[in-house]
Amino acid sequence: MRPLEGLRVLEVATLYAAPQIGAMLGDLGADVVKVEPPTGDPMRRMGRPAVWDLVSRHKRSIVLDLEPGRSPDDSATFDALVAAADVLVENLTPSLRTRWACTYEELVARNPALVVVSVSCFGATGPYADRPGAGTLAEAFAGLTHMTGEADGPPMLASVAIGDTVTAFSGVIGALAACWSRDARGGTGSHVDVSMYEPILAIMAGTLAGWDGAGEPPRRNGSRVPGGSPRNVYRTSDNRYVAVSGTTDKQVARVLAAIGHDTSVDHARFGRAVDRLSASDELDALVAEWIGAHSRDEVMRALLDARVPVAPVNDARDILEDPHIASRGGIVTPAAGAELDAHRRDVLTDWLGAAATGTS
Repeated sequence: MRPLEGLRVLEVATLYAAPQIGAMLGDLGADVVKVEPPTGDPMRRMGRPAVWDLVSRHKRSIVLDLEPGRSPDDSATFDALVAAADVLVENLTPSLRTRWACTYEELVARNPALVVVSVSCFGATGPYADRPGAGTLAEAFAGLTHMTGEADGPPMLASVAIGDTVTAFSGVIGALAACWSRDARGGTGSHVDVSMYEPILAIMAGTLAGWDGAGEPPRRNGSRVPGGSPRNVYRTSDNRYVAVSGTTDKQVARVLAAIGHDTSVDHARFGRAVDRLSASDELDALVAEWIGAHSRDEVMRALLDARVPVAPVNDARDILEDPHIASRGGIVTPAAGAELDAHRRDVLTDWLGAAATGTS
């Protein structure tokens, strides 16, 4: 039995960040019912079908038209599903939330034990609460974009959906914490306010904590970090890349031995962290020179044998072919996403007992 079997999750969310919360809860065994408007989630028509399969995994689809006055039966069905749910995940705009009677106050009036997870870019409170947004904007707003890129280049957005995905993890943690408070401690339902930028602030915590507020703020430094060397991405002789992060004194000693600089002069120059602060460029250049003269396989073998922290910079093909990832089941191809409204009868039967009552 998976840990969340029996937990009922109602998803009233579209696109990428919030639906990932439902998908992750489904990974853990929750029964996730996705409420879609008659036109379906826009993600069904955006990008590659595999992305839709990813965010809709483990979910059952039911179409409900919640626009006022259009379908009283659908509105009544939605009310009944809300009353039967344990968790509701939503990322509705403020106007849509009002039109569909999905404000937190209206939802808990139907189900006082309901955990409502609301996702927005800037959160439910504060001066920017009504601004639209997405994971990309959250990354920029919370400083991650400023810290990404080469030192002499412009800020860069990541090529992957970091903001959306860390938002989903944050939402899952919030939902589970709220369920624990309710179910294990005799609490009631609660509102989990998930902003998309605050998980990015958590990623930025070390950078922010390391700045005293005086002078120029921290800025991007390519793949390096202040005070830590060698830590970088290095090109090998066969035009591949490896990442090395061996920044403690013991690790640096092993790096020096591996790259042929195991001399008293080298150890005096680079052996202690306090000395490396003024010599980090030199040490980084020595590591880059040695790695650049060897193939990726040679670099990996030599540094792993020396117990230096190193990893290949994998592309998608490498990931799919890696035996370690395969052995732990790290990549699972999701089944094709459900057709729109495919599970109406099953959902009504399982959640509302509609088959027994004759309702539809």
